[in-house]
Amino acid sequence: MVKMPGAAVPAEREPGTGHHSSVVFADDQEWAAHLCAFVRDGLARDEEIKYFADTTDPGRVLRTLGDAGIDAVAAERRGQLSVSTAAQTYLAGTGFDPDAMIGLWYDAVEESAARGYAGLRAIGEMSWGARDIPGADRLLEYELRIHQEVFERLPLTAWCFYDRRLLPDDRVDVLVGAHPANRGGPVGRPVLRVTPLTDRPGLRLSGSAGYDTREAVAAAAAAVRGMPTARVELDLAGLRHLDTASLATLAAAVADRPAGPPLGVRHAPPPLRRLLDLFPEFGSAVEVLDR
Repeated sequence: MVKMPGAAVPAEREPGTGHHSSVVFADDQEWAAHLCAFVRDGLARDEEIKYFADTTDPGRVLRTLGDAGIDAVAAERRGQLSVSTAAQTYLAGTGFDPDAMIGLWYDAVEESAARGYAGLRAIGEMSWGARDIPGADRLLEYELRIHQEVFERLPLTAWCFYDRRLLPDDRVDVLVGAHPANRGGPVGRPVLRVTPLTDRPGLRLSGSAGYDTREAVAAAAAAVRGMPTARVELDLAGLRHLDTASLATLAAAVADRPAGPPLGVRHAPPPLRRLLDLFPEFGSAVEVLDR
């Protein structure tokens, strides 16, 4: 039975100790360097390690580790290291379901703790996000949601591998922004970047939100809707433009949440303040915190 995101964290663990990072690379050498560093660190910390491959042959993962002097075969034999595929994890069933995947993280952390490991760490190849797979359009929503719904609650470290050879640059740039940290190569600046706040529940929006960024706004709205806290904030210090449709999408997400305080907005640009004056119906769902 898949546990819901509100499931209790094992008592011996402290929530919020994990890290969610993107890793952008463009060649096999970079891929191998990140892989080996991640696995070495996990073995040294006595953590369980999972690798979810998409286009990479699982045997190649083990060979690469072995070539770097890491006894991956022994780690796999004792159950500390496992290499599976996206089809067995992210894409099991009819496609990608963020809610199901979030539940699976809770199961995996609990099982790892029961086996006596100090924590769980995982690498996921995200190249499937560029293919015509049911639910792939919800990948940004998932990346935004798991900071609050998973990493703030579980002892989990996960690196999302983004191979520039397999994903469009503009898609990579947007997805990388959904991670609190990027350990890979440089990324460009998308029209709209949405990033989780790390000091409080909420999101930071930078750039311009309009018709061309409606998918990113919808993902942000879905993340706001699912955040498991009463108070949620948006930091708009870097936002140059927010159109009425985008504001309505975010306000509707707040309205769908359980009864609680309105969406708090900090550093609201003048256009947003004017929109709120023109459309007072948003006032019950949106509160400017620094008027």
